[in-house]
Amino acid sequence: MALTFDVVSIGCLSHNRFWNEAQPVRTAHATTTLIRDGTRTILVDPSLPAEILGHRLGERTGLKPEQIDTVFLTSFQPVHRRGLGLFAEADWLMFEAEIEAFRDHLTGALQADPNAEADQTMLIQDELALLERIQAAPDKLTPQVHLFPSPGVTLGSCSLLLVPSTVTIAVAGDAIVSRDYLEHGQAYERCSDAEQAAESLAELLDVADQVVCGHDNLVVCQGSGLGRRMV
Repeated sequence: MALTFDVVSIGCLSHNRFWNEAQPVRTAHATTTLIRDGTRTILVDPSLPAEILGHRLGERTGLKPEQIDTVFLTSFQPVHRRGLGLFAEADWLMFEAEIEAFRDHLTGALQADPNAEADQTMLIQDELALLERIQAAPDKLTPQVHLFPSPGVTLGSCSLLLVPSTVTIAVAGDAIVSRDYLEHGQAYERCSDAEQAAESLAELLDVADQVVCGHDNLVVCQGSGLGRRMV
């Protein structure tokens, strides 16, 4: 069966510096994408609140939450996973480097302040418990859906590369946050490693014909490398 994908919900940034927005003016959410390859149904970054996302999934794909067999997170940032609990029957996957990086960060936060407020300690413990529920993703989720590590915004950020025979599509996560950043050839400034983020953006542009941006819609690219022309 042919591989298909649908943008279930178009994300947005809380503020966009290319629109002269210096402070948050809206609630940020990540783009949610459904990928179907044969019998596999893979939902990427369930960002909207669960009730809203359930309705949006039905509107855009005709599927119910229980028909999703895999959820993939491009990042462990909370904005990418608000609706994750809606898919309790699915496998939850993330790039192993992202799991390890956030586990180290959260464990370090607990150890750094043993006298932290009980609410803060409980929040960190809940995050660690959630990480234990998430499995390390294999290099290929299906024959046509491959992991494409894209570190920079977070240490283990990871895109998905869809590779049917005629076109290559990157579901980029925060490695390419929006059309504006893509057209300016710039990585997201809110990142853990600016140099890595710039390299990841360039690598994605070098291989992808189409990009699903992490907080924007699908962008079709022509040409190659950072000199691509967006249409």
